[in-house]
Order: sequence, then structure tokens, then C-alpha cells
Amino acid sequence: MKLIRSCIVSFSMYSKIPMPQFKWNDDDMKYMLVFFPWIGAVIGLLLMLWRYIYSHFGVADICYVCIGALIPIAVTGGFHIDGFMDTMDAFHSYKPREEKLAILKDSHIGAFAVIMLAAYGLLFMGAFSQIMNDKAFIVFCAGFFISRCLSGIAVVSFKSAKSDGLLFMFADTAHRTIVRAALYIQLALCIAVLLIVSLPYAVVMIIAAALSFWYYYVKQKRSLAASQAIRQGILCVYVSAPWQWLWVVSLLLFSIFVLNIGMVRIRILIKVVL
Repeated sequence: MKLIRSCIVSFSMYSKIPMPQFKWNDDDMKYMLVFFPWIGAVIGLLLMLWRYIYSHFGVADICYVCIGALIPIAVTGGFHIDGFMDTMDAFHSYKPREEKLAILKDSHIGAFAVIMLAAYGLLFMGAFSQIMNDKAFIVFCAGFFISRCLSGIAVVSFKSAKSDGLLFMFADTAHRTIVRAALYIQLALCIAVLLIVSLPYAVVMIIAAALSFWYYYVKQKRSLAASQAIRQGILCVYVSAPWQWLWVVSLLLFSIFVLNIGMVRIRILIKVVL
């Protein structure tokens, strides 16, 4: 029963998916982060459903790309986008630690928030429109699950920048050992499935995810203000969104590389035959 309540709390907190309402307590929040990746699984499944509709019902390309970009926002209610924009303002302010933390709390939108959100949106939509390989698309959709596994691991593993706030409460009430172990197991199982689906694309994704997680680990070691940005990134996409930037671009480049190699082989074969 506790796990069911924790699952409901997780989906209620981090998504707009309707859930039963009840009063939360500390016990309900202990394992909440265990279920955080499954919100990403819902996003991935909806994207695959949308791709099926696009493939079989003659949906226009521009409609496919725009709605594909909106599905993650619709599921989460823009929760991560809001945190991402706050983080970008703080990160690009080049201010002392205390002022960065103040910017994270500020409800106003700065220029860098708008610039980075526009850059993210354009990159996401551009990459999304180019992922035509079905196996590559499955790996792409799995990224929403994996990014949340990494976000949850960061929350229960990295030191918090401050001892108050919503995220600190989640991290403080979590059963860190069990939550961390559960997230690692889910991450490992997801990667194992992707390796079976497509070894090359899965390897690209694993490398990109590892590099991103290492980057944020280094950042939080150097600056607790950066650490706060990551920890909001569960909540804030600082693990989720930029990680997807990196691996989506890597996936796109890999797809282009494989396509070019394939075309070269075809040309060589034609020359040999003729």
C-alpha cells in the first residue's frame, strides 16, 4: 500500500496525469522517487503512439514535429521547463552562490532563460524530425525514462545547496539506500533492453548519458549553486533536458554517419556490378 501511495504522490507531483487525492505524509514520500522514471515511460509510450498515428494516418510533418515536442510538456505540465528556465538564468548570471540561489527562487524570466529555451526547443524539434529509424526512435523515447533515473540518483546522491525548499524535503524524506538501489536497477534493466533492441544506438545513448551525468557531478563538486540546479533538475531538467540535447544530437549524427556509410557502400556495389 505504501508503494502505491508513493507512486500516486510521484505522478501527482511531477505530472498532470489525474491521480487519486489524499493527504501526503513522510511515509508516502519515502519511495516517491522510485516511480519518477515511469512518468518518462508514459511520455515515451505516448510519443511512440503519436509516431504510429503519423506513419499510418497521413499526418503532416510539421504537425508531427510540433505535437511531438508538446507531448512531454503536456504530460508534465511544463514543470521541468519552468525549472530549466530558472536554472539557465542562474547559471548564466555568473553571480556569487547566494545570488544564484536567489535567482532560482525568482519567478521573473530573464533573457538567458528565453534564449536557452528557444535553443532547446529548436534543437529538440530539429532532431525529432530527423529520427526516422524505428530503433533509434525507441532509444530516443527511452531517454525520458533514463534521464529521470539519473535525476533521481542525483537527488539522493549529490549534496544539497541548501537545507530548505521542496527538493530538500523530498531528498530528506527519501529512503536513500532503497531509492538509489531501485533507480540503479531500473536504469540497468532499461539499458539492457535497449542493447537488445539496437546495440549501436544504445551505446551512443549510454556514452552521452554517462558524459552528462559526469559533467553535472563535476559541476556540483565545484559549486553547490550548480548542484542546486541539478537537484532542481529532477525537477528541473538540468539533468533531463541538456542530457537529451547531448544524446539526441549524438544520435542524429550517428544516424547521418550510418546513412552516409550505407550510401557509400551502395555506390561501390553499383560500380562493381556495372
